[in-house]
Amino acid sequence: MENKEKWCFILNPTAGGGFGKTILPELEKQIGKRSLNASICVTERHDHAIELSRNSLENGFTHIIAVGGDGTMNEVARPLVGQMQVITGLIPAGTGNDFIQILGFPDRFSEEHWDIFFKQDANRMDVGQVNGLHFLNGMGLGFDAQVAAENYVEPGEVAKGGGKGKYIWHIVKTLLFYKECKVTIASRMQEKETDCFINTISIGRRFAGSFFLCPEAVANDGLLDVCMIKKLNLMQRFKILSMVPKGTHIEDRKVDYYQTEKIFVDFGKKVPFHVDGELYFDTTFEVSLLPSALNIIYNPQGKHFFNA
Repeated sequence: MENKEKWCFILNPTAGGGFGKTILPELEKQIGKRSLNASICVTERHDHAIELSRNSLENGFTHIIAVGGDGTMNEVARPLVGQMQVITGLIPAGTGNDFIQILGFPDRFSEEHWDIFFKQDANRMDVGQVNGLHFLNGMGLGFDAQVAAENYVEPGEVAKGGGKGKYIWHIVKTLLFYKECKVTIASRMQEKETDCFINTISIGRRFAGSFFLCPEAVANDGLLDVCMIKKLNLMQRFKILSMVPKGTHIEDRKVDYYQTEKIFVDFGKKVPFHVDGELYFDTTFEVSLLPSALNIIYNPQGKHFFNA
């Protein structure tokens, strides 16, 4: 019987500080081992993966797979939202690799994980949307968005040099000097004004490599998880952030954690926000959910974030 599967792997060679480039021989080996009808496309610039994914969709590829980090996965997925005839997935090669946690795979594949991946167990996951952008893991406003903004030259440009050390310095500096903004939030038929230290709206649970800001999020429950941390003094900031890696912060009285289908946020001025780690700027944010909008390979035996 003829196999009509047609695979496209969209590889970001700069992912993971260049790890994406080094994974190419292993990818070619795994494709050859299974005699797949496959093409490998290598990205050359920011947003190139969107173009490659769209072209693959138009050319009838049945499997369109990202090889890279969270940003690469986001770009590959954008043209595939709602295209349920196509299977997508991620071979992790990034630095933070937060999104891959949703799928139940580790940050790096062993031979066992390649085998599980190519079994093609797929699930339908929800996709978030904000101001015309899609997110698969989550979006953030407040402290974490300001850290990202500190590491950029100006909107739309690449991060400054300096690597992880400079990023840690930006975290410390922002932790010490960040000033919360007044913000109006409307959700669950209520509207209120508050001070926002962090406001994370998510499909997934983990951010920045080890922070479980939304520890109860499920990727196919038809709901957005919202973690809103109110204004904190310096000692409270250290206390709350020390709790986030274990997800116990949601029990603190300074944290408002809930689920909703949509939420509206108004800062009254332009502020930074991140979408799956990519930085943007805007004033108001209309956030909603597209349920079961992406058909994606996951590991049913792994610690995934799906309902069975």
